Amino acid sequence: MKPAAIHEFYRRLAELNPEPASELEYVNPYTLLVAVVLSAQATDVGVNKATGPLFKVVDSPEKMVALGETGLKGYIKTIGLFNTKAKNVIALSKLLIEKHGSKVPRDRELLQELPGVGRKTANVVLNVAFGEPTIAVDTHIFRVGNRTGLAPGKTPFDVEEKLEKATPAAFKRHAHHWLILHGRYICKARKPDCWRCAVAAFCKFKPKTKAPKA
Repeated sequence: MKPAAIHEFYRRLAELNPEPASELEYVNPYTLLVAVVLSAQATDVGVNKATGPLFKVVDSPEKMVALGETGLKGYIKTIGLFNTKAKNVIALSKLLIEKHGSKVPRDRELLQELPGVGRKTANVVLNVAFGEPTIAVDTHIFRVGNRTGLAPGKTPFDVEEKLEKATPAAFKRHAHHWLILHGRYICKARKPDCWRCAVAAFCKFKPKTKAPKA
């Protein structure tokens, strides 16, 4: 996709949703970090159902450690891989207390040193909690990058690198959310809704899908 087309691609997404936001519910950077760790291989809706009650009683690493692994499991047992996730959340909470003064570090490398935190999770936290222009490539963004031709790549890191280079500076702050929401609701995995897509004119996917018959 050429630079002019990329600019218009983002401009149209921005016009539709000027201030996009994460669909994960959280109350501070720490609860955001926990929510993102829990969201791996799970839906935001499913995570929010579990963390709604959890974050009413736990909003800091100290409270999480006090709750303990068994107590945490009681809140998140509806989420996939909850045993491993509970262990990671307790472990990362202890590390935040011991090494970071209970604060979530504003640094990708330090975030990735925490149990259960990979590059994607770190990028989400940096973007959502701290306003950094990072782009976290999940399954939705990976699909949109490849399907549209915006940033084709064989791995999430490939797509991330290409998006970093291709995305105009003016759009980097919100690019992550525009792309993930576009992939979640329009450019869906099984069959994209090309007929109601604002950026279909720039997309390389063919043949474009048509509106279902009434």
